Amino acid sequence: MDTLHAVRARGITKCFGEVVALDGVDLDVARGQIHGLVGPNGAGKTTLLGLLLGLAVPDGGRLEILGTPVERALAVPDGVAGFVDAPGLYPSLTARQNLAALAELRGLDAGSAGVDDALAQVGLTDVADDKTRGFSLGMRQRLGLAAALLTEPRLLVLDEPSNGLDPAGKRHVHRVLTRLAAGGTAVVLSSHRMDDLEALCAEVTILATGRVVFSGPPNKLAAENRELDYRLRTSDTAAARRLADTTTGIRLVDDTGAAGQDDQLIVVRGLVPALDELVANLVRGGVAVRELAPVVSPLEAAFLALTEQQEADK
Repeated sequence: MDTLHAVRARGITKCFGEVVALDGVDLDVARGQIHGLVGPNGAGKTTLLGLLLGLAVPDGGRLEILGTPVERALAVPDGVAGFVDAPGLYPSLTARQNLAALAELRGLDAGSAGVDDALAQVGLTDVADDKTRGFSLGMRQRLGLAAALLTEPRLLVLDEPSNGLDPAGKRHVHRVLTRLAAGGTAVVLSSHRMDDLEALCAEVTILATGRVVFSGPPNKLAAENRELDYRLRTSDTAAARRLADTTTGIRLVDDTGAAGQDDQLIVVRGLVPALDELVANLVRGGVAVRELAPVVSPLEAAFLALTEQQEADK
């Protein structure tokens, strides 16, 4: 039995008629790890999440969840929870009644204290007695997470959990996921929010046309041989322009869109080593660096480059 991984998949294939949704997918998710799934619409993310929840089985390959081979639908081991697309809720029931009903259906001895604790963890205590038909998308997502928490999952599978969340809601969800991972729970989540994935995930897997085009730590993408555009705000814009223009491997970019009306901001393009050299030159020149950030995150840039290349190779 594999005690290190919550998910171990090798050569997973899944077809729907003539449509190949997954084509030889490998995936490893360690226990206590938050693992992100990224990909354009139709890349196979939802299909893969469904396999992890036991909603279907692969047509080929081998899938182990929590050390147990999965060979038929609805046969995943205890300790797996989550949702695909959107959580299933009873609109005529309150948030508290929804959780109590789900606990009873699953044979859980959650009790009122357990229900109230789950609601508190996701920041829904104040609306616990409101009917869910009036809930926003973000509130429904948080209630779906609360429902999953009732099972004390060892593997949590979430599809776009940040959909519709305001900053407070996102903070609650991030706090819950980080705490679960610290306690040994594996979390697999798909999202189009690259900032969320970079903030939360130890590893990400990028899918394109049903195939894995990258899997590993997000910071590995930044180290790839790929130029990025960076917003640079300093104490002396003119000096920063001169130093950027004379630093090998750095190019000034037409910064009208990124800089807007900010006359202290310029946009530069280059690899990470060249950017490090520019920062050193600025410091030696007595220019204070007040902001340095990618215009597009390394994960988003890699996602765009890798998926576009995959489409071009089809």
